[in-house]
Amino acid sequence: MLCKIGILGAGSWGTALAILAARNGCQTLLWGHNANHMEALRQDRQNKRYLPEQLFSENLHVTADLSEIGTFCNLILVCVPSHAFKDTLTRIKPHLSKSVKIAWATKGFNPEDGALLHEIVAEVFSPQTPAAILSGPTFAREVAADLPTAVTIASTQSDFANQLAGILHSGRFRAYTSTDIVGVEVGGAVKNVLAIAAGIADGLGFGANTRAALITRGLGEIIRLGIKLGGKQETFMGLSGLGDLILTCTDNQSRNRRFGLALGQDKSKAIALREIRQEIEGISAAKETWLLANKYSMEMPIIEQTYRVLYEDLAPLTAVKNLLARDQKSEYQLEQTFES
Repeated sequence: MLCKIGILGAGSWGTALAILAARNGCQTLLWGHNANHMEALRQDRQNKRYLPEQLFSENLHVTADLSEIGTFCNLILVCVPSHAFKDTLTRIKPHLSKSVKIAWATKGFNPEDGALLHEIVAEVFSPQTPAAILSGPTFAREVAADLPTAVTIASTQSDFANQLAGILHSGRFRAYTSTDIVGVEVGGAVKNVLAIAAGIADGLGFGANTRAALITRGLGEIIRLGIKLGGKQETFMGLSGLGDLILTCTDNQSRNRRFGLALGQDKSKAIALREIRQEIEGISAAKETWLLANKYSMEMPIIEQTYRVLYEDLAPLTAVKNLLARDQKSEYQLEQTFES
């Protein structure tokens, strides 16, 4: 049976996954909302803005027309930013068959209400719609360049997870499967906030000790929230949890980390955003995570201080001092709350 997949979102990540699927022999249609940008991709046979020098294969096609996706395939992979996730699904729904399968590589919460993205899929389509999330320690440039990468694909329907894994899995791209959609979603969303925090710490001139402590304690915050929302603890120790957290907190390919670095170096948010020129998912995720922490009366001090830097203009150095000034406690005391 001929493999066909539609990928929504022609930024760096959507383009990289389209390149991967096409490289694996799948007929691939990449959609982007900007008609001029998509025409440039069609003519250049590459995404010069986000992934220069990565040429498209013959079976990678592009379009700015959502209706083409519906006639092309019944499996879509959504790669738009989280703030555009619900709107994109709503717009494409009339063009899709009732047998559509929906996967997403978007990381974040729904900004309107902090909902997890699988809840948005169920709302826009139905709870019975086959749904899966792809997440893990992945930089788009390395995936497009065919450098070794491993990800998690989570779905409550194992057949769908295995189908998507089969499309993307290759000698250089290893796709593991899971049933823990919630855990994979929470890990992918909250790690972006912690990447901003790690960037701030490094921008202030703190060292590797600080970064390691922040990653470790930040992982604890992810686990507490994730389990509260229904995720499984083992998921957070895997690729979509610890793996993605380490990647995005330690490498400057992470735009969330670079944004934090700029703030730590006393640049304004506006200047940092202008320099990076890409979506910084951790900004909105900081607010949504902080609201969830408040909703469930959860202690998430790193998230809290990052939120205050981003939304209350707290000085980054003051945020660090606030963290260090917290009462001394047993490290194990924190971990005991994971199962509660």
